Amino acid sequence: MITTVEARQFAQEWVAAWNAHDLEKILSHYTDDIELTTPFIVRAMNEPSGRLQGKDQVREFWALGLSRLPDLHFELIEVLSSMESITIYYKAVLGKLSAEVFFLNEEGKAYRSVSHYNEI
Repeated sequence: MITTVEARQFAQEWVAAWNAHDLEKILSHYTDDIELTTPFIVRAMNEPSGRLQGKDQVREFWALGLSRLPDLHFELIEVLSSMESITIYYKAVLGKLSAEVFFLNEEGKAYRSVSHYNEI
């Protein structure tokens, strides 16, 4: 089980990396074979499944996003934990709400991430 302390530490470090716009620090939270699912992949990457596999594809997607959103800033609202996953609930771009579910391996790295938004 992932403890509340472990979940909160992951979330705080993850939000800080995004707010610093530090792509390599962001990617350090993920395994090399990360599977990322978000509706924004459909628009930005022209991938109808909304899914990317592996750090190389994810790096390209996030580099594009960071370049398009120079004022990107996340505000952590809450962190939830479970057996092998955590959910980070936060205020995202333009005040939109987001919840991301991260499935973590034994080293605390995300091997799967699924994003949810109140507006797309």
